[in-house]
Amino acid sequence: MAFGKYKEVYALKAKDNAVTGVAQDGGVVTALLCYALDQGIIDGAIVAGNSETPWLPKPVVATTKEEIIAAAGTKYTISPNVAAVKDAVREMGCDKLAVVGTPCQIYAIQKMRLYPFGARHVPDKIAMTIGIFCTENFTYQGLKTIIEDHCKVPIESVKKMEIGKGKFSIKADKDVAIPIKETHKYEQPGDHVCTDLTAEFADIATGSIGTPDGWSTTFGRTTRGTELLKKAIAAGVFESKAMADVQPGLPLLEKLEAAKKDKAKKHVEEMKSLGLFVTPGIIY
Repeated sequence: MAFGKYKEVYALKAKDNAVTGVAQDGGVVTALLCYALDQGIIDGAIVAGNSETPWLPKPVVATTKEEIIAAAGTKYTISPNVAAVKDAVREMGCDKLAVVGTPCQIYAIQKMRLYPFGARHVPDKIAMTIGIFCTENFTYQGLKTIIEDHCKVPIESVKKMEIGKGKFSIKADKDVAIPIKETHKYEQPGDHVCTDLTAEFADIATGSIGTPDGWSTTFGRTTRGTELLKKAIAAGVFESKAMADVQPGLPLLEKLEAAKKDKAKKHVEEMKSLGLFVTPGIIY
């Protein structure tokens, strides 16, 4: 299946203005975490929060709606959220933890669930994983170079950034967009062997690809993920549409997913031809 296994897929848009005013795209992650916290489905969530360095995220264990909303918005460099899982469980006492992450981070959480070496009694406290679509990610210095050298904008003045429609765009004192191909050389090396755009191992996966501006394509992949989505929709947390009723829809997502998988497979074969080590099973 092009996007991995899933039970339901929706186009969603959060209704709460406190969320949509700060969140990326449809605000699905932020609104869903707030709802799950309100309902007692989770008692904490590991999210990519803000550090003292502009646009350098850090893991935050959010236990209030205010903390969840404060961390809203996409950061295009890695927040090491998996590293915070043990502290959230063992030091903060979270028994029903949500973890938000990129596809590679969700993959790591799934491996932790299967083989909890060094993390005994931790994986069973993870109540929900929410994966964010990821086409590429940058080193922090690379991201800073893109913004300050290519976009000619001080990074501390940036209010929002996004990738879409073939461009890397920022909103600051002036709005700037550059072709995404200018950013490729700043990508994390791991991006080149990653075949997962849509967080295939998450309970819920979401991102903007396939839906109009201000909406998010959202997969319920597991029973618990799908049940949470259905409850949130029924409770009026989201505006909801069938993916068949929106444009460009799933065909665009399928095209980009296939391109990412093909690119990774090609890169792995190039590495093998040079005699370089490639992690077994890294391509799926």
